[in-house]
Amino acid sequence: MPLELKIDTRVAKIHVLEHVGSNYKVEIDGRIYDLDIEKVESDTYSILLNGKSINMEMIEGDEPSQYKVNTLNNYYEIEVVDAVARYRAKAKSHMETGSNIISTPMPGKIVKIPVQEGDIVEKGQTVIIVSAMKMESEYKSASDGIVKSIHVKVGDAVEGHQPLIEIEAQ
Repeated sequence: MPLELKIDTRVAKIHVLEHVGSNYKVEIDGRIYDLDIEKVESDTYSILLNGKSINMEMIEGDEPSQYKVNTLNNYYEIEVVDAVARYRAKAKSHMETGSNIISTPMPGKIVKIPVQEGDIVEKGQTVIIVSAMKMESEYKSASDGIVKSIHVKVGDAVEGHQPLIEIEAQ
């Protein structure tokens, strides 16, 4: 399965085709590369590409999937874009839109609904918890308001983008 890396503003698709010892054959955006990668220190790697040596320092960023990469001449901020990262980004973008209809971007199962119809909620308050891809996600109200309707119950299996809870903004 290809891996996606967001390198500054560019997204690169990387697929490891072969891996034997420190030798890798990878496909990056449709081009094939033969690499010899050795870890020389806790966060430093030596890479041989076409007979050219590249030293790279890779430091963990603020989030588990983010890295700061330094080479002799360049600095990059890299984010590993996996299924979990895409899921979290979609959930986060939902909150930022100020939408009054809470939904999940992918199929899942309702784990907990800590509010009832008619409850007054505050912006950022958790209104539903959904389990998807072996992790639980809390969905929060995008604004102060009143729970207008709840379309699901605990234990329900739900589809992606299915309306779960509607909040009437105040």
